[in-house]
Amino acid sequence: MTGSTGRPPVAGGLERAGPRDPAEVLAEREAIQANLLELDGSFVKQMLEGAALTGQTRLRWAAAAASLAALWETYLAYSAVVDRIAALGAGGHRPSKREQAELTGLLTGGCVQLPDAPAGPARRDLVSAGRPPVTLMTAVAAMRRSFAEVTDVTSAVETVWAAVGPPLDAAAAELASSRALAAGLGPETEAALRDAEADLDAARAASNGDPLALIADGRVDTSAADRLQARAAELGARIAELSRLRSQARARIDALAAAAGAARADREDALAAWQRAAALVAMAPPRPPDVADPRSAGLAALAAGAQWSRLQAELDRCEAELAASAAQTQEVRRLAAAALARRDELRGLLGAYKAKAARLGASEDVAVSGRYDQARDLLWSAPCDLDAAQAAVSGYQQAILATERRR
Repeated sequence: MTGSTGRPPVAGGLERAGPRDPAEVLAEREAIQANLLELDGSFVKQMLEGAALTGQTRLRWAAAAASLAALWETYLAYSAVVDRIAALGAGGHRPSKREQAELTGLLTGGCVQLPDAPAGPARRDLVSAGRPPVTLMTAVAAMRRSFAEVTDVTSAVETVWAAVGPPLDAAAAELASSRALAAGLGPETEAALRDAEADLDAARAASNGDPLALIADGRVDTSAADRLQARAAELGARIAELSRLRSQARARIDALAAAAGAARADREDALAAWQRAAALVAMAPPRPPDVADPRSAGLAALAAGAQWSRLQAELDRCEAELAASAAQTQEVRRLAAAALARRDELRGLLGAYKAKAARLGASEDVAVSGRYDQARDLLWSAPCDLDAAQAAVSGYQQAILATERRR
């Protein structure tokens, strides 16, 4: 029921002005008839008549349906009077005095018999002749009130369906698309899809059975429908991902095995670099980490058993572990190269400071030359203590600067 739209009835279509002549009466009747037929054939009205309504919608529609029945009964009586007015006032003949008097009485006097309000036997008078006839204007006013009561309900229901229909329809479309992909993806996926479909059916039944219950403070509450749409979209993305995994499982397992092999070869290179650095520099970085075996056979067994959720979790875990160990391997290589570069930089600085000492004539200074020898011994020993060598080079520099200031 939700998700479709019908042409809404024209709530304000019943004329308000009182008739002044037969032509106006006929035009007014045509407008009333058109609006009543449009209301009677509207999608919302037909759906409400055929739906198993509950709650406040059932109560309000029961009252509105009774008003609509009374409205049609009033209209039939009213229309019969209008037909007589048309017969008396139509054509080119001049009405007789008797006809003119009848016509005037129909246009201005009580001539339409309104239906009696329902009453139980205890409230009905035995000799009651019913309600007295009313004027055309009074009949139109009564029909207008009944029309407004009915269209208040149909318009409110249509507003609800127009608000909750799109998210529910979007959820249904997403779940239908997911259903086509879900076969063979495992019991967990099937259960999640089945639960979402059941909740969607329940939401549709609630919005169709008692749509007016979704109106609060003059606004339609679409939160449940919106949550279902988001849930269906999330589930659809998950199912599509598992479907892609199913089609690409073998290639992804093979790619993981190849990446692990490349990572192991890279680790061997990094290990060789680490060993060279460890032999030359005392503060070498830690060894590169081992590369975990992705256990391709176990992954293939999960694929063969159609355990796609577990397979995806395992593949994601193995790929994450492999990426982490590869990053650590690269960091070890970088740190090893940085340690050797730092030693070479200190050697270069020591040579530059020695040249400066020679220019100052401080090379023969015992204190200065002693600091040079200390720094050189540290930098050319293996493994080299970089922190101690850094301190020795700085001490040699300070000794040269002190000599420069004295001179």
